[in-house]
Amino acid sequence: MVLEVNNTAVNMSEDGYMTDLGQWNEEIAQAIATEEGVVLTDRHWTVLAYLQDQFRNDVPLTIRKMGTSGVTNIKEFYDLFPGGPLKKATRIAGIPKPKSCI
Repeated sequence: MVLEVNNTAVNMSEDGYMTDLGQWNEEIAQAIATEEGVVLTDRHWTVLAYLQDQFRNDVPLTIRKMGTSGVTNIKEFYDLFPGGPLKKATRIAGIPKPKSCI
């Protein structure tokens, strides 16, 4: 699967997640966020950076871990990414779907 963003082909998995974080940039994040119905604010970018950092350090991601991260609490996480916060946030962050998401 390929997502086209300003003449750039972005490789995606069958589930719609990027397969190469190296392709990720803010413009691609904006395009995916639009698909997800999310308008990105400074708070979103902070959470996305945290998720990418955790992914790069092989730290498993869960909703509970987000709530204890000090970056956001669970209520705010749901407010920022309604209707499946971990799925939406990781998709926008350009990282694979966490194993904790079904």
